[in-house]
Amino acid sequence: MKNFFKQVIEFLRSLFLNGLLIVLPITLTFLLFNASFKLIKRWLLPLQNFLPNSFLAIPHSEFLVVIGSVLLIGVVVKFFVLKPIINLIEEQFLLKIPLVRPIYSGIKQLVTAFTSKDQLTFNTVVLLEFPSSGIYSIGFMTGEFPLPVNGDDRKYYNIYVPTTPNPTTGFFVLLPEGKFRVIDLTRQEAMSIIISGGIIKPERYKQAN
Repeated sequence: MKNFFKQVIEFLRSLFLNGLLIVLPITLTFLLFNASFKLIKRWLLPLQNFLPNSFLAIPHSEFLVVIGSVLLIGVVVKFFVLKPIINLIEEQFLLKIPLVRPIYSGIKQLVTAFTSKDQLTFNTVVLLEFPSSGIYSIGFMTGEFPLPVNGDDRKYYNIYVPTTPNPTTGFFVLLPEGKFRVIDLTRQEAMSIIISGGIIKPERYKQAN
């Protein structure tokens, strides 16, 4: 009888875990998107004070205003060749304010790194021995280092090694050719592996197995 109850409990536990594996990812995904949506909506709430009543009748009209404004700015900058003027304003004004300069410059470089079409910018995933010999880490090649390193004539590359589970912090290392290897992972796949601590595996490798 004792073994019977034990088997029933194990069976129920198995059913519960199977259900949890289905429900939990969907629930957490919904909660994350819902929380993000509400947070952004709260940030954009002051825009409603400047919108006409007819426009406020449209659900979430502030999102449409922001998206339209960003598109309009992109069109103006692209087709009216205003980028040199914007660069001049940055150099003559924003980058000369002591407290603003490091923050603005850092954020702009980070945004440029993640949106650049340059294939060396966070799109090249590499495998390197870090933090010590025999221990391997996933990193991102962010470009070629412009200066010689310790009188070495070899090319050195900037490698960013993110930490788990927060990839916005990490380590910056310089490595010459031959000290790292480019691997067949996309940026999204590598980030998923890093954030999950290796739990999440790329779908194409799951299918191959």
